[in-house]
Amino acid sequence: MQEAEPQVSSLARKIDRLFEVVRRANREPFSNEEVARACRDASGESFSTTYLWQLRTGRRDNPTKRHLEALAAFFQVPAAYFFDDGQAAEIADQLELLGALRDAGVRSVALRAVALSPEALDTVSDLIDIIGRREAQRGGTPRDSTE
Repeated sequence: MQEAEPQVSSLARKIDRLFEVVRRANREPFSNEEVARACRDASGESFSTTYLWQLRTGRRDNPTKRHLEALAAFFQVPAAYFFDDGQAAEIADQLELLGALRDAGVRSVALRAVALSPEALDTVSDLIDIIGRREAQRGGTPRDSTE
């Protein structure tokens, strides 16, 4: 009988998502070590690299409020991201948008679209949908977010 894979907690997914989306200015991800150090400095409490890894992987899932507040401060999200699932979903959507806007091509299209009429925006949206479907049919892959 095969042992079941441990289920990753909601908290672990939330923390890991911050690492995926919130990046340095050069778009490189933050390391567990530098985040743990910053959180340790901010909270004044013990906060090791191993502890952060355990939180990210779901091996530990009961951090102190101060630890979560330090993580929120580091990643510049409200602490409610960790405590309120409704707010967490809204913040996750905003993080997705911010992540997409880091891509120069996406940012350029978005900035040019600001001046368009609602009808023109609908047309652009339809075109993006059509192109996305065609790429999917041809086996194309979405642009790498690190480009």
